Amino acid sequence: MSRQTDVVIGGGGMVGATLALALAQGGLKVIVVDPVPPAAATDAKFDGRVSALSYSSQRMFEALGVWPKLSQDAQPIRDILVTDAPLGGAPSPFSLHFDSDEIGRPMGAIAENRHIRRCLFDAMDAEKNITLIAPAAMTGLEDEGGKIVASLSNGEKISASLAVAADGRESPMREEMGIGVIGWSYPQWGIVATVEHEKPHNGVAYEHFLPSGPFAILPMTPASSSEAVGQKKANRSSLVWTEKDNVAPAMMKLPDDEFNAEIAKRFGDHLGLTKAAGPRWSYPLKFHMARAFVKSRFALCGDSAHGIHPIAGQGLNLGLKDAAALAETLLDTARLGLDIGTLDVLKRYERWRRFDSVTMGFTMDAFNRLFSNDIAPLRFARDLGLGIVDQIPPLRRLFMRTAGGDIGKLPRLLKGEAA
Repeated sequence: MSRQTDVVIGGGGMVGATLALALAQGGLKVIVVDPVPPAAATDAKFDGRVSALSYSSQRMFEALGVWPKLSQDAQPIRDILVTDAPLGGAPSPFSLHFDSDEIGRPMGAIAENRHIRRCLFDAMDAEKNITLIAPAAMTGLEDEGGKIVASLSNGEKISASLAVAADGRESPMREEMGIGVIGWSYPQWGIVATVEHEKPHNGVAYEHFLPSGPFAILPMTPASSSEAVGQKKANRSSLVWTEKDNVAPAMMKLPDDEFNAEIAKRFGDHLGLTKAAGPRWSYPLKFHMARAFVKSRFALCGDSAHGIHPIAGQGLNLGLKDAAALAETLLDTARLGLDIGTLDVLKRYERWRRFDSVTMGFTMDAFNRLFSNDIAPLRFARDLGLGIVDQIPPLRRLFMRTAGGDIGKLPRLLKGEAA
């Protein structure tokens, strides 16, 4: 079976689905191919992670009509507190506090990935210009000059003006098209769990730097009514714990009471008693950057183009910026009646996004190397730096705007406008 479309997207995750919506709402026909069916991708056991959505990403979801449904499962970030301490020791007297009152709005929101996916799937299902094929995967791409033909694992072929790979860090289609990457592994793993705690979090996100790496406590909404029938809704936060790669596997195997004791040792007592609720997840931390973001009739988007350290939770926001910039580039070209798949068009997208991606990636890498150690002179220097930034309001607000994705040449969607 063969189908024709304007754009075929390999990967129906959060970035691929967002790109599909932006293109479809702009009038292009899109086919999305993903090996995981929606029912599995939105199951609580599939992915226990949360994402920190910057306020520019939130504006994008508002413009695409996704936010009204997602907002009920998204916890506004009202404050961010950054501290530094040795394991089991008192925090440094220097800290950095970001207060949302300074910018007149929450600094973003925390939402479970499964809820983001659910809202995106619902929006795609309602969009007549989108066809979702799942489960299926792209297995090959062939540039035939005026079009590109994607072969699927179910035997179908799709002919399109452009193919986009939004198929994750290991991106089979990036490899298929011969685009290399530069990258390295960190001597760290990420451990993720949902934690219930005695006291309310009041919308405060904590970034606590320990010698092994950042220990983030991200405020979540209480369990939804369907998950908390007949019981009091618990105060919840998502734990994103960076641990040394030779320690993390042992932590993952601990019995619940010992795991909870390790959490409490790092959490402190500011939220009262704590305990992990539900499964734990872990994954090795890596950095990569594609050597090119585009080829003729082919583009990379999201994690297929770049993967950065999660120290500031900017990975998804970086991918959503890709989706917004690519959608704007393609739709502006289509409105002029021009071919959206030519290399000169796609190079405009690459120039727009590559510098920002490289800058963000290496900045997060530097922050991780600076803070993930217990070297006394470095500890003093970074603590002093936190204290200085905290005392300079214009500099503090610049950091807040940067975290909110509100710096540089923004695509229209990130301003809350239609693409």
